[in-house]
Amino acid sequence: MPNTSIDYQAFKENAIQGRYVTNAQVLSFLEKLPADFIRETIGYSVEGRPIESVTWGKGKTKVLSWSQMHGNESTTTKALFDIINLLQSQSAILNVLRQCTLKIIFILNPDGAEVYTRVNANSIDLNRDAQKRSQPESKTLRKTYDEFKPDFCLNLHGQRTIFNVGFTSRPATVSFLAPAHNVERNISPSRELSMKLIVAINQVLQELIPGQVGRYDDAFNENCVGDAFQMLNTPTVLFEAGHYPGDYHRERTREFIFYALLTAFKTLALGEVSNFSSKDYFAIPENNKLFFDVLIKNVQAVDKSIEKVRDIGILFVETLCNDHIDFVPKVAEIGNLKGFHGHKTYDCMIDEELNELKKQPYWDSVKG
Repeated sequence: MPNTSIDYQAFKENAIQGRYVTNAQVLSFLEKLPADFIRETIGYSVEGRPIESVTWGKGKTKVLSWSQMHGNESTTTKALFDIINLLQSQSAILNVLRQCTLKIIFILNPDGAEVYTRVNANSIDLNRDAQKRSQPESKTLRKTYDEFKPDFCLNLHGQRTIFNVGFTSRPATVSFLAPAHNVERNISPSRELSMKLIVAINQVLQELIPGQVGRYDDAFNENCVGDAFQMLNTPTVLFEAGHYPGDYHRERTREFIFYALLTAFKTLALGEVSNFSSKDYFAIPENNKLFFDVLIKNVQAVDKSIEKVRDIGILFVETLCNDHIDFVPKVAEIGNLKGFHGHKTYDCMIDEELNELKKQPYWDSVKG
């Protein structure tokens, strides 16, 4: 167990699982909250869906968190439900957390969540709209930021299965970024605090998923919300919920995000951020994109007169079908894929693995 001594299963919101999480589930959950959770409709989406927030606590350190800015990145939203359940408990850690005021936006992009897309109903990526604020959802987030005046921001996202840690064969199950505030990517005081908070979180996660925490690319883009808030001198941390082996519905990753959020809130509540070194942030390996969902090695061409042997990389396309997500295989790359990894790997030179491959639903697309 991590040093939080909190039993995650006691707080998991089991009524909400899988990758398809929409406003309907948020609204149903919020209706059951007690009075010390201040619920607000802070805005409306392009299609008129409400954007809901909850504020809890009266502590001096104010933390603003938002999830599903991209409608198809739901893992962190599920973890927020679990955190809210913790805040309703009698856990001893509540006395620590009460040193914070937490404001949580569950789904910033409810239209995108409804149809499981990254963009909003106007096909705009809200995480590229921080300066123009052309969309109602972007305006809602900025208005909330301006009124709440947070001391820290947590920008909660999800990343694809393609990411690995450094040059290892370990998946980037959780990744973090302390966004830059300028093109030179200098370390401002607010960015340094972001780095230190990530170091605190990483120490806990290494107990749970050693070697599976990555550092996200820090190229500066003023149109990204994290960069924009960092430009305003507000320490901001980007969370990226990624893949854990066999966990395509992201229920295990959800647990790790829960512990990451809890560690962040606890560290801030105790005023311990400065106890960590920003140098340790750079010791977290950068992400790479070296994974396929399925890697098939040494595939012989159908025409036996062609002696060329090749590798095939398959990626699953997340597809909304009757209120759940199907993972539809698609051939992404063919060629020499040395140095790449598969969440599932077959070698056609090994009869046993070839026979196993032939049982898979994507075999027809491979043999063609």
